[in-house]
Amino acid sequence: MLWIADPAGGRLEWLSPAYERVWGDRRELVMGDLGRWASLVHPDDRARAFAAMPRLLSGETHTVEYRIVRPEDGAVRHIRDTGFPIRDAEGCLRHLGGIAQDVTEEHAREEALERRIAERTAERDRVWRNSRDLLVVVGVDGVFRAVNPAWRTILGHDPAEVVGRSFQEFVWPEDDVVTRTALSYAATDDDLTAFENRYRHEDGTPRWISWHTATEGDIVYAYGRAVTAEKERAVALHEAEEALRQSQKLEAIGQLTGGVAHDFNNLLTIIRSSVDFLRRPDLAEARKARYLDAVSDTVDRAAKLTGQLLSFARRQALKAEAFDLVAVLRGVAEMLDTVTGARIRVVTELPDAPCFVRADRSQFETALVNMSVNARVAMDGEGTLTLRLACGVGKPAIRGHAPAPEPFAAVSMTDTGSGIPADVVGRIFEPFFTTKEVGKGTGLGLSQVFGFAKQSGGDVDVASAPGRGSTFTLYLPQVDAARGEELRTVEPDAADGGTGQRVLVVEDNVEVGRFATQILEDLGYETTWAANAGEALAHLGPDGAGFDAVFSDVVMPGMNGVELAREIRRRFPSLPVVLASGYSHVLAQEGGHGFELLHKPYSARQLSHILQRVTGGRGGP
Repeated sequence: MLWIADPAGGRLEWLSPAYERVWGDRRELVMGDLGRWASLVHPDDRARAFAAMPRLLSGETHTVEYRIVRPEDGAVRHIRDTGFPIRDAEGCLRHLGGIAQDVTEEHAREEALERRIAERTAERDRVWRNSRDLLVVVGVDGVFRAVNPAWRTILGHDPAEVVGRSFQEFVWPEDDVVTRTALSYAATDDDLTAFENRYRHEDGTPRWISWHTATEGDIVYAYGRAVTAEKERAVALHEAEEALRQSQKLEAIGQLTGGVAHDFNNLLTIIRSSVDFLRRPDLAEARKARYLDAVSDTVDRAAKLTGQLLSFARRQALKAEAFDLVAVLRGVAEMLDTVTGARIRVVTELPDAPCFVRADRSQFETALVNMSVNARVAMDGEGTLTLRLACGVGKPAIRGHAPAPEPFAAVSMTDTGSGIPADVVGRIFEPFFTTKEVGKGTGLGLSQVFGFAKQSGGDVDVASAPGRGSTFTLYLPQVDAARGEELRTVEPDAADGGTGQRVLVVEDNVEVGRFATQILEDLGYETTWAANAGEALAHLGPDGAGFDAVFSDVVMPGMNGVELAREIRRRFPSLPVVLASGYSHVLAQEGGHGFELLHKPYSARQLSHILQRVTGGRGGP
């Protein structure tokens, strides 16, 4: 809107037509005086508007803003009015000119923006005041610029006492260095996430805080969540879990020792009773033979029992060899027919191509027999037992262990039996755990399967539901055909006795050492007994020429049997060493370490055969 006024009296001389859209009838304004114009100005703005008049009349360019009230509808409009002088050629002031703009919408936008800013500010202030987390504005120098009221709630400090002070006055002393490092890290625009440290509460105790930060310029904005209670709960949970594990260990040890004591007492009862009868001078030869057979059979049963325990504990010294599962499973299937009985049909689903693994073949076959015996009981002697083989598969996640993508051979055995209840399936691999009636099983069969699988680098899984049968799947690492088809020579049978070969016996147990030397002498060997590795090396001397073989226990104080055998191999490469052990974690991890291994309990014939084999029958006086 344009206007022209008389500088002498301030009377409006001309208004552009645009005035009518804002002010109403412009003719009244032109015909009237300043009083008519002033009557339309909002009463609150008249003083400001009139204050600009002297400056305009003096020829000064000036802008003033005011509001008007339209007479037609009472609407309020915002006007930005700029007046300027209009001079003639000689520079004399002839008129006043001006431009009046309707800025009502601009004011509305500004007011809306101010309201939004005010609302956001109020909202931010509410968050700042009511946050249950610590809110902090801190400089890169570590001095707090602002903190929220939660400092009083969480740490007991008045916010006014915190602002202007360094974090080092409040952080727990042991966390000072790591906190300074974290602040330096955050100040480089690398926002911190879940950084935890301790702050000192007003009562002097530590409080754990988890921080998250963002940085703008030299200011770090952070919020910290109190996590002391969470940490205390985590510690309490860990302690409770540890106590539970200890309780479970004690329960498992109690079950294990109880089972071992029960079974071995049964076996020892047979042996002791048989020995008592064998002492009778008038015992008939037939009865003597029967009692001797009972002792021998019972020893075999005891050896099998300890073998199953060691297998579960993965302490059995396995004799790994490469073999084709397809060929072995065909033979095992025929054997399972005998194990399961005539009313159980054994079905095999085997691939045509060979599938090689490297494991202890005897332990593998034992594992299959143990699984089939369980299946026979589950089917109550009647049903279908399916033996499947899948090659080149991955091992899935089993009992919380991560899956393995390497190629595995999966041997599964599926029965049509009663299935396993959900509350039982988690315990079936525990030693001596059994759901069979008393006297119907030891509870060690599946323990042997579990231990053999784990020690062979694989695992065993079970899928079962009551009334829907069970599937046990044994996963073993697969090897390539080239390794599987390695030629293996068959050793000829050795003689039953010695011919004067000189054997150095190394055994720290006095009773076993005396018994071993007595057996060997009765078998025709010449023996020297050493109670430890040091004595053995002393007997061997500089060249070991006085002996044809060394027979050593594995578990001995000081240098063990394996270490002794390695030293003998280093000093005397041609002197054979035979190791004997009933248990050794070293053997369980690495087998016989390249030495001949005899498992306890061993027979005199087994000992003689292995000595004959390693000496080749040579030696003697």
